[in-house]
Amino acid sequence: MLTTAGTDVTGAFERGAEAAARTCAAYGIRVAILKDGSPSCGSRSIYDGTFSGRQTAGEGVTASRLRAAGVRIFSEFEIDSAAACLIALDATGDREA
Repeated sequence: MLTTAGTDVTGAFERGAEAAARTCAAYGIRVAILKDGSPSCGSRSIYDGTFSGRQTAGEGVTASRLRAAGVRIFSEFEIDSAAACLIALDATGDREA
């Protein structure tokens, strides 16, 4: 990932994603609501990297890393679904509800 000045910030995004995954694991976080469209947090779409405001289907670095760690990911448009998922997880004690 590049900034508008052309600086590669991929490593910083990857380190942030790893830190988020470690935090989720340490605190037993099972559900996350992340900002869709973000190159880090997008769960359904991300900006295309051209700084034109266009989005493309895809998943951000942190969203992908957390999903791989078993965290259920929702966008800010899916708060009701996230709440329902959390209630189901709590009711069953199951990490995969």
